Formats: sequence, structure tokens, C-alpha cells
Amino acid sequence: MELFRTENLSKIYKTSSESVLALDKVSLSINSGELLAISGRSGSGKTTLLNLLGLLDSVSGGDIYLEDIKYSQLDKKAQTNIRRDYIGMIFQSYNLIPVLTAVENVELALNVLEKKSLEKLGIMNKNDKRDFAIQSLNEVGLENKENRRPNELSGGQQQRISIARAIVKQPKVLLADEPTANLDKENSLNVISLIEKLNSEKGLTCIYSSHDKLIIESVKREIKLEDGRIC
Repeated sequence: MELFRTENLSKIYKTSSESVLALDKVSLSINSGELLAISGRSGSGKTTLLNLLGLLDSVSGGDIYLEDIKYSQLDKKAQTNIRRDYIGMIFQSYNLIPVLTAVENVELALNVLEKKSLEKLGIMNKNDKRDFAIQSLNEVGLENKENRRPNELSGGQQQRISIARAIVKQPKVLLADEPTANLDKENSLNVISLIEKLNSEKGLTCIYSSHDKLIIESVKREIKLEDGRIC
């Protein structure tokens, strides 16, 4: 079943002196349950495309569909709701709050959910929320690390916290922007293996933005961009 569809998707970044065409009429389709990578050299438009799919940036032309939801018809509140409820994101810089523990960082993703969304997950109170966050950490291999702060953990473990935070709300899709960029080979392979497991066992749609050869070799489909176009 089709999850994402883009039609003539374009993005232009404007400065005081020039306009930069980051994406040029990109049309593609991504099915539910896929494991794929958007690849290309630096400046090819891959992170831009991921940010547009994740509603982190605005479209300049064309459109994006998430199932039957047309992005251009969403107001700001509706965009926030879609991003919150349907999309999990992980980043190369982890984006963890340093003064919070691992479990508290994961709970952040639950704290922004509405009551009906929490109840749908089976979360009725603060204890349920904490248990749910710990379960998510366990799923990514961080058993008994819930009370550690990010600076007490390795880069690979910090990325696992960010993955736990992204999946704790049970999103439809996981968007991963250069998730191995700051990791050594061993930790990169561990993160890749974990995302493969989430895809195969949970059926989670996983979309990378990356030029990492290890990631490209691990996915089932590659969408390669060059100068903002699919090549």
C-alpha cells in the first residue's frame, strides 16, 4: 500500500542575493513497510526531501501525500498533529536534552501526545508512560540504562536513545537523517541492524537520508538524487 507520494515536488531556498533550487520537480512513491535510502552527494537535496516528508520545511511547488492526506491542504496545527502522531525522526546529532536521563528523553515524545493518542497506546497515567518509555529503551538494547544521562553513554548508545524516542509513540514512518554520520563503523552497523529489525519485525516504514555506503548496502531500494533531481 502506498504511504508517501510526491508530485513535481520542488524546494527553493531564497537569500537576499540569490535563489537556490534544492529540489526540482521530484515525483516518487514509497510503499508502507519499505526500507529505503535517499542518497546523493552533499547538496543533492536528500536532506531537503526528508525534511519535506517530515513536515519540517515548507514546499515551494508540487505536493506531498501521506496516504490520503494532502500536505498543501493542512494548516499549521494539522501539520504539527501529523508530524507528532505519524512521523518519528532521528538525526545525526541525536538532539538529546543533556540534563535529562535516557528515559526522560524518550518520555518527551509521549509528553506532547494528546490524551486520546496516549490512551490508544494503553497509557493511562504517569507510571504507564514511564513503563512505556523503558520498554522502548529495552527494544533498542539499552536495558538498565534508563537513568543514565547522554554524556554518560557512547555515541552509539545516544543514537539508540534517539531511536527509542522516535519509535515510542508507534509512528507510521521513521525518517533517519544521516544517522551514522557521527559513529564509527561498529556503532554504525549496530544502528543499521536495529533499524532493519524495526522494519522487518514491526513493519515500520524506514527512510534514510544518507550517502553512507553501509546504509546503501543495507536497504532494499535506493532513490539517488543529483542536483535536486532523481537520477
